[in-house]
Amino acid sequence: MRCDYFDAGVCRSCTHLGEPSADQLAAKVAHVRRLFADVPSAADAVWLDPVASPPAGFRNKAKMVVGGTVDAPTLGILDASGRGVDLQRCGLHEAPLAAALPVLAAFVTRARLEPYDVPARRGELKHVLVTLSADDEIMVRFVVRSTEPEARVRKHLPWLLDALPGLRVVSLNVQPEHKAVLEGPREIVLTEESSLLMRVGGLGLHLRPQSFFQTNTQVAAALYARGAAWVADVRPRSVWDLYCGVGGFALAAARALGPQPDGSVPDVVGVEVSEEAIVSATLTATSQGIPARFVAGDATAFALSAAPDEVPDLVIVNPPRRGIGNELAGWLESSGVPNVVYSSCNARTLASDLRAMPSLTVREVVLLDMFPQTPHYEVATLLSRDSAPRSR
Repeated sequence: MRCDYFDAGVCRSCTHLGEPSADQLAAKVAHVRRLFADVPSAADAVWLDPVASPPAGFRNKAKMVVGGTVDAPTLGILDASGRGVDLQRCGLHEAPLAAALPVLAAFVTRARLEPYDVPARRGELKHVLVTLSADDEIMVRFVVRSTEPEARVRKHLPWLLDALPGLRVVSLNVQPEHKAVLEGPREIVLTEESSLLMRVGGLGLHLRPQSFFQTNTQVAAALYARGAAWVADVRPRSVWDLYCGVGGFALAAARALGPQPDGSVPDVVGVEVSEEAIVSATLTATSQGIPARFVAGDATAFALSAAPDEVPDLVIVNPPRRGIGNELAGWLESSGVPNVVYSSCNARTLASDLRAMPSLTVREVVLLDMFPQTPHYEVATLLSRDSAPRSR
């Protein structure tokens, strides 16, 4: 992948740009193997073939800082002095998403949305957040300092919907504070539709504003498929999906399990702190007839409050970069839960958490290259106690 922005030195986010994709993938596998070398329970783990990604055009979302002026807005990043650097032609974005960015820049001018000037603490529009579905449908969120521009956005919204036929969801997110926070708690949906349908591996996941979804749709499909395969091999009667987001793992697991031999349906529960994500997951389960239920709440608190007879046969965890932490790792270690699927975007915290759960043996590991051109990746593991059923 070639990038004019990188060559000109205006953006260095893709720190491994220019390295062959195969070399990048091999280096990532070597990195996680080194980390796992210090995890005794992973000594005999089976390493599955890594999952590669296209080197370019794979990102389904763009998080663009808005700079410049009303008549000449930039969508991209800020330089060291707080001035906007335009990155509309970034080669990481999927093509329909990249094609939408100039239209959105034109909308900024049409609706007279003054870019927020960070050094001067003046202006309204802070970010434009764009998500693309596999059906080339789009969600756009304008992060603003106040509701002052709402009337102008509504006035010119018909123009934007006409200019972007795939546009389905538009919202204003209000973030009034002057600090490095991407979005605020208040969301004002301006379109009739309030969720974007993300088709991933046969699942149609509903994504509402403020709901997390993996950046790389192709690799996310492989991740959910691997998790579902592990769950199907174990055949649990009960599953918790902690940090479930919009329910990808839980829904894939419930669909893979189906009815038990005795006709009963496995109890699959997803837990996520984001209420918007829980609404999304519940909508997907209801609309597609998938037997899974979802609860809004803290994952650790949910586990710690469970009675001993409520411990499930399998727990899925997919935490943020900080990992699951000592409390939840301690609960998984002491609870007797027989099987765990742990998906992580930070192998360092994963390795630390695994060392805190020595009675759960790492059976299988797979690396998924969710973030090409960077040192980051996703890694998923199947863990089980010696007495638990093993993946085949």
